[in-house]
Amino acid sequence: IFLSLQQDVIAGFLYAILILVVFHPVVDLIDNFNLTYKYAPLIIIRTAFEMTAVEKIEEQLASLRIAKRSALSKEPAYLLDIDISKAVQSESSCSVAVSCSSKSIRVYNRDTLNFLREYSSHPGILSGVRFARTCDSVVFSACSDGTVKCWDIRLATQKPVQIFSGYPSNVFISFDINCSDLIICAGTEKVENDTFLVFWDARGITNCASTTKEPLGVYSESHNDDITKICFHPVEPNLVVSGSTDGLVNMFDINKDNEDDALVSTCNSESSVSFIGWSGKDYKQVYCLTHDEGFCWWDIAQLATDEPITLLHVVDVRDTVCIENDSLHYLVGGLYHEKADKLFLIGGTSTGNIHLISCATDGLSLVGTLSRGHSATVRSFCWNLTDESLLTGGEDAQLLLWKPGAVERSLTKKTSLKIASSVQKSVRVHNSSSKSRKK
Repeated sequence: IFLSLQQDVIAGFLYAILILVVFHPVVDLIDNFNLTYKYAPLIIIRTAFEMTAVEKIEEQLASLRIAKRSALSKEPAYLLDIDISKAVQSESSCSVAVSCSSKSIRVYNRDTLNFLREYSSHPGILSGVRFARTCDSVVFSACSDGTVKCWDIRLATQKPVQIFSGYPSNVFISFDINCSDLIICAGTEKVENDTFLVFWDARGITNCASTTKEPLGVYSESHNDDITKICFHPVEPNLVVSGSTDGLVNMFDINKDNEDDALVSTCNSESSVSFIGWSGKDYKQVYCLTHDEGFCWWDIAQLATDEPITLLHVVDVRDTVCIENDSLHYLVGGLYHEKADKLFLIGGTSTGNIHLISCATDGLSLVGTLSRGHSATVRSFCWNLTDESLLTGGEDAQLLLWKPGAVERSLTKKTSLKIASSVQKSVRVHNSSSKSRKK
């Protein structure tokens, strides 16, 4: 009976105790053969609990339901990127910042999704939005006009409190700020033969007077095409990864004196990179998604060994993940769940369904589908580990807050058709790079 109920936590626990009690004397008699047999029941118990912890997280993700829905703006736009303030002080409420295809940044109350303010004085297309890690009122965004701008959302003014200017030819399409709020890095489009990672000193961002800062310097040799994504390490302020349409994912240690020494590793995704992130215990892993819906996952901890660093490479996730009565049209990004030590991917359909996909070294599998929320392609998301909630934004101009087991109070769903956008996301045909992986 116990053998047939092993997947049940309680039955598994009792089964392990039974083995321990009944066979413990026998194991002592065969001590000389293998002492490790004594501890097999304990391993069984531990494995059972580890499996159920992951399963619990997957159940929570699958049970996400709409808790809040933002009101539609008078000028609907694609919601391209989302970030949540970190609530540095316990009494402060979280804010949500969204970059839009209308060249504006909108700020909402995170709990109610009530609109707070909008910053719209941008001469170019925005690339990403980030809150400072140590100051929950400061928000950044990069712009195709060659600047990274910073606003203090406590102020009513439309004027940024600080501007980080690039060089005259720079067109920024990606950026990030490190975990200590000391360094900003932005990636450029390829102009003629030049592609740059541009760095600034971010200290002094809380000054109210609008100032302009010049770059600290650039990296110019490691990519040979548009730098589409930049992502600093969550806890190591000197580590940053960059992804490009040249297919390369480069990891740098910016504490080094020059670019050659700073380049720690180069991994080739063999396609144009659309998303990159960190995962694994102590964030020793790097993963990327590609514009043709591929997935690559590397273990950077193996760089100093002879072991292969590739954990998983899927050329087209759409052909791998089985979704009953539905399909997978695209990937949006990935999220690493620290509590479960588990990496998940987020994808969807053109009609607005969101698919949550679990990653393992032996393949990908569907966790669950979030439906009846968006009515068009989902372009952005932000995961909040504190309350296990998810924010999503899409081409239907809707910002949705999902929580486990939530019930949307509004009985009338706000319908929204896919809207026209000033942004047309172009994807270059991938060119193979001559650069090989550096170990």
